[in-house]
Amino acid sequence: MPERYPVVISVLNSKGGVGKSTIAVNLSAALASARRRVLLVDLDSQASSSIWLGVPRQHLRPSSASCLLEKYPILRAIRHTSTTNLHLVPGSIELANADVALCGTRGRETALRRVLERLDHHYDLVMLDCPPAFSLLTVNAIVAAEAIIIPVAPNPLTTDALEALLASVERVRARMSARARVLGFVINGLDAHRKQSREIAERLRAEFRDRVFHTELPWAAALADAPGTRQTIFEAAPKSAAADAFRRFAGEILQRLPAIRR
Repeated sequence: MPERYPVVISVLNSKGGVGKSTIAVNLSAALASARRRVLLVDLDSQASSSIWLGVPRQHLRPSSASCLLEKYPILRAIRHTSTTNLHLVPGSIELANADVALCGTRGRETALRRVLERLDHHYDLVMLDCPPAFSLLTVNAIVAAEAIIIPVAPNPLTTDALEALLASVERVRARMSARARVLGFVINGLDAHRKQSREIAERLRAEFRDRVFHTELPWAAALADAPGTRQTIFEAAPKSAAADAFRRFAGEILQRLPAIRR
């Protein structure tokens, strides 16, 4: 692990349906351990990660919106989850208005960073589950982060938009002098039995080479069913291929993180 804490990681893609919440929830659970404290901050108004981790929709507030828009203390918004050392700041519907609420605020692009600074040394890793749009909230997530993980679904429409997404991230980095670096692309929802999925995955590796994580996250019925049972993959199917893939992915994350602080 890098020496300074916490490390902030954004799970980001402006396209929906690529599995951001699936990755945010299960990667956070894989990284949490007796020696590693992880906080997942849900920045999506749909609050999928929050509901997956067991927060009833009627109890989402105080949420990340409360912290961003109402100056609610983030340490008071944190919830425990069923996974040891994995905590959560829920999302809520109020995040849908975050861009409007923040647009007239001085330092609007750094609002989230200022909120997260109040965590001090309470956590080792902070994971940001970003909304499915390149909004002001997404800009905040880039500015607040040190590392960016980009989930990619192996279908043509998703992969065609990657260059534009990278260019948008780079513009934010340059304009805001942001330290965030793309840690890598992760191929998510791969069906090895579908020829097109395999071909797209191979094309991604040929184009982006080492920027693509070695671990591929497979499509799995256990993963598809896990949100309904409010369980992570490690609770729902701890010996499954999907659980094993997330453990390997977490290992790759930990191997790559030190390089971003050099």
